[in-house]
Amino acid sequence: MGQAGSMSDPAACLFDLDGLLLDTEPLHARAWREAAARFGADLNGDQLLALRGRRRLDCTLLVLDWILEASGRELTAEQLLAVRQPIAEALLPEAAPMPGAIQLIERCHTEGIPMALATSSSRDAVALKARPHPWIGLIQTRVHGDDPELVAGKPAPDVFLLAASRLGVAANQCWAFEDSPAGARSAAAAGCRVHVLVPPGLGAGDYPEGVQLLDSLEQVELSRAC
Repeated sequence: MGQAGSMSDPAACLFDLDGLLLDTEPLHARAWREAAARFGADLNGDQLLALRGRRRLDCTLLVLDWILEASGRELTAEQLLAVRQPIAEALLPEAAPMPGAIQLIERCHTEGIPMALATSSSRDAVALKARPHPWIGLIQTRVHGDDPELVAGKPAPDVFLLAASRLGVAANQCWAFEDSPAGARSAAAAGCRVHVLVPPGLGAGDYPEGVQLLDSLEQVELSRAC
């Protein structure tokens, strides 16, 4: 996969969090898998990949369907989350930064490139994951998965449109950074120039046409100076 050069420099950079800035996705997957197993469902790799990038409630509804298919058990979202959330909350503070993430955020900050977080995670979940990582505090504009102004989660474009709006820039002048197919579709639908950090198990065919594929955030080149 090639380097992300600067065909046109960004008016702003919009960042996903999970699997993009922090290596949380294996931890999220483990929490969903352990919770589902307690109700008789063994989630496979494709199912876990399908959860990637989506809001907690959207993931919950999918897992509830899979549990029903596997075991015949009908659960409420509250019953599933009562098992899943303690597992996740114990695991997520352990997440390490993705290679190049700290340097990219600090570079945007130094060069005066506006930044926003465009995440499916709730405000409380972001606070939990970001607590060991003060560098994430450089991104002060944020749209969370439970934001009261957010109508629909990824893959709908709303989160990126709202993030760009809060920065006062047009979404089609922004660079969006994602890892999940749902997130990449969201950013592309918003009109952003999309950079995708491709996780294991996924490839170019899983993403919209025209996105910039990355092996590492260390490949990103920024040249805008303010």
